[in-house]
Amino acid sequence: MKQAIYGLIFYIFLILPPVISISESIMVLHMHMQMPLLVIIGMLFVPYLREKFPSFFAKWNDNGVPGIVLFFIILLYWMMIPRAMDDAISNVLVEIFKFISLPFLAGVPLRDSWKKLSKKGQNVTLICISIIYGAVALLYIASPAQLCNNYLVAEQKALGWTSLFTAIGIMIYYVQSLFIDEEEYE
Repeated sequence: MKQAIYGLIFYIFLILPPVISISESIMVLHMHMQMPLLVIIGMLFVPYLREKFPSFFAKWNDNGVPGIVLFFIILLYWMMIPRAMDDAISNVLVEIFKFISLPFLAGVPLRDSWKKLSKKGQNVTLICISIIYGAVALLYIASPAQLCNNYLVAEQKALGWTSLFTAIGIMIYYVQSLFIDEEEYE
């Protein structure tokens, strides 16, 4: 319950107009700060939602695969379609969709699914996320044209490089996890 309260307070903070304005003013902040924070907020709601709707999670996400698929659909939409970030700034309905989809259709399924997945499923998920970030990096670094009308080409390149560093960081985490026994630390 405490996590859900923290998530709600953080959610309210992120939807304040000045916070939205600042977090969407720079492309890197928009994609690498605001969007992941919305996913984390959804993850904070999971214990409360599991308690209130236990049969829903057991019935629809028993082995974690449906939740991870939903997470990837939302992740791909927001990361691989540059127009989605533009629309989130200029269209109120898309902005509302972002503030609903990232916490509840990405964050909640990700946290609910993670422990249900086998170690192999978790590894595949990490590799896929790294590949997505790598593809985003390639898209934004290699494109000579401006992909988002609301951001400059220099911001686009910066987003590409930060996405590349994120992809590398995820792969480093994955590789080191192959050599560490997690049961020692539980």
